[in-house]
Amino acid sequence: MFDFVRKHTKIMMFLMFLLIIPAFVLVGVDGYRSMSGGESVAKVAGNSITQEEWDAAHKNEADRLRASMPNIDPKLLDSPEARFATLERLVQERVLIAASQGAHLITTDARLARELQQNPTIASLRKPDGTLDMERYRQLAASQGLTPEGFEARVRSDLSVRQVEYGVAGSAFATTAQANATLNAFYERRDVQLVRFASSDYAGKVNPSDADIDAFYQANQAMFQAPEAATVEYLVLDMDSVKKTVSVNEQDLKTYYEQNAARLSGKEERRASHILINAPTDMPAAERAKAKDRAVALLAQVRKSPETFADVARKNSMDTGSATNGGDLDFFGRGAMVKPFEDAVFAMKKGDISDVVESDFGYHVIKLTDVKAPKQKSFDELRSGMEAELRTQLAQRKFAEVAVDFTNGVYEQSDSLKPMADKLKLDIKTATNVQRNASPAQQGVLANAKLLAAIFSADSIEKKRNTEAVEVAPNQLAAARITQYAPARTLPLADVKASVRNRLVASRAAEMAKKEGADKLQAWKANSAGVSLPAAVVVSRDQMQSVPASIVMAALRADTSTLPAWVGVDMGAQGYAVVRVNKVLERAPVADANARQERAQYGQWMAAAESQAYYQFLKEQYKVKIKAAAPNSAAAVAQ
Repeated sequence: MFDFVRKHTKIMMFLMFLLIIPAFVLVGVDGYRSMSGGESVAKVAGNSITQEEWDAAHKNEADRLRASMPNIDPKLLDSPEARFATLERLVQERVLIAASQGAHLITTDARLARELQQNPTIASLRKPDGTLDMERYRQLAASQGLTPEGFEARVRSDLSVRQVEYGVAGSAFATTAQANATLNAFYERRDVQLVRFASSDYAGKVNPSDADIDAFYQANQAMFQAPEAATVEYLVLDMDSVKKTVSVNEQDLKTYYEQNAARLSGKEERRASHILINAPTDMPAAERAKAKDRAVALLAQVRKSPETFADVARKNSMDTGSATNGGDLDFFGRGAMVKPFEDAVFAMKKGDISDVVESDFGYHVIKLTDVKAPKQKSFDELRSGMEAELRTQLAQRKFAEVAVDFTNGVYEQSDSLKPMADKLKLDIKTATNVQRNASPAQQGVLANAKLLAAIFSADSIEKKRNTEAVEVAPNQLAAARITQYAPARTLPLADVKASVRNRLVASRAAEMAKKEGADKLQAWKANSAGVSLPAAVVVSRDQMQSVPASIVMAALRADTSTLPAWVGVDMGAQGYAVVRVNKVLERAPVADANARQERAQYGQWMAAAESQAYYQFLKEQYKVKIKAAAPNSAAAVAQ
């Protein structure tokens, strides 16, 4: 079937056209989308979250993280754990939206307006006259795939959801007595003596025979397997490869110079002096009004006698850094000052004195003292930089077109990557010993979990076909093809005999350590007279004294109703430990400042715990069911 589709692509496209267009006519685009919403991966209040919604939410989350942390390891973003965490966040968002709707919580227009006014991103879109630049506002909304109305609806919904969360978290509290009792118990100390029975001390006593080694090998063959591996060839389409195919002609370069010479020659700088009257935003309104009146009076004074500006600034400006210099701020470019100040300065002419300008610091009276325009550079001086910049821009425009060719080409000519490599002038790369799960040291596109999943799909393994084009990073696609495949297999005993023997010795040494430790524990519990133990140490959760955490936790969990108390600790492959708890000690005194900080932290823990408990209640109320399998789980998880 698939071979027929690949060989008769044009015919199939025509048939699909005939089938799909009438469907659009009958039900419309939105109706078609609703019918093809995709597999349901979770349900909240009877409404499904589809695979497409999950994928889109994870892509948005990954893009956000890449933008904020450019050096983040892409493998972390594409891991099953990261994807499942996105689904859980999406479920939580839907639960809280359902709760806000169920409680009829609404956000008024006034509350929405106040939130938007306080948003620093939106504040940066204001013009010098204080009005909102609607074109830039539309662009901001469009960058998130929304209209301005949709953006405001989302903010309104977020505010309603916040009411649900704050109703619990904002009302949580912990009394000082409660916090002290909990923290003192948590950081309680115990005087202990311990004896360790380390597995390594018993390894020399183990001497397995060949029969023992063979029996261990037969019983534990899963330990001695070579994982499935493949030799692959692959293509990578990225911005650099597209740039190599882009040529910049002389006329385009000259046009680019004419349009961008001023920008490329450098930024204009301006020199200004100012008089500042402090009036922070949290200052009472009456005092802010007085500060503004004083600024207005000083403005009238310097406009009457502009030559006295420096003297007036020395005597009256509250900006201690510039007042001694007559208010001089030296030269600066755009982006160096707060926006209201910058907008005023770059709208003035040399020698002008501004009106009173309000910023987060207070009220400014500004005088523009000089303008330093950059010297325009010649075509030859800017040529290399312009050529690189224009080549990048042309490559960005061309990438989308080439990406479509790449995606279609590796699918339509699925038995080889060479045709697409020749067409797009890409290098075919090869790699050996590629495994289904990348090692932590793996780098490059073959560390991408989605590409590896495509490489090790049944179609790719059995028929040696090209994988689909996979987006492995922003502006980077990759496709691969298996040339040789070796399934997972148990290695012959002859090849791994040394490893088998070492594992068997370690296993028996641990058993011997545990047996002797357990025997000593029983004997010392029955009669500890004359037992010589190492010196006692005092341990707690915050002062473990280099004692392994498992031993400290066992000592703290021990029943101390009768002292001394004896505890045995199974340390797995490391052996066994016997702990004698001699005393229970109160927590060491804490400085007042630290105690206050701890109580505040405890209050936050309480709020988080209550919020989580409330969320669990809401999940039950709104019948949440997550159908997708959690990482490392073979079955779907119902919650």
